[in-house]
Amino acid sequence: MNIKSTVATLSVLSALSFGAFAADSINAEQAQSRQSLGTVSIGAVTASPMDMNAQLSKKAEEQGASAYRIIEARSGDQWHATAELYK
Repeated sequence: MNIKSTVATLSVLSALSFGAFAADSINAEQAQSRQSLGTVSIGAVTASPMDMNAQLSKKAEEQGASAYRIIEARSGDQWHATAELYK
């Protein structure tokens, strides 16, 4: 029972912390009208896809981007993702 409550708490905190980041995930169509700022990559994320998005959003914000588009993602024992950043 304790594990279930811990997982539930972490899920809520993850959702709340994701909402605090300014960079938005966009699709290829939305990216066409934006200026590219380069790319960022993350790796060794041993959590959920939501955590991967939160980390990409944080890195994008740190680089001054307002949006990012995931251009490559792999999973296995660990996640790896690359995103293009946009103004």
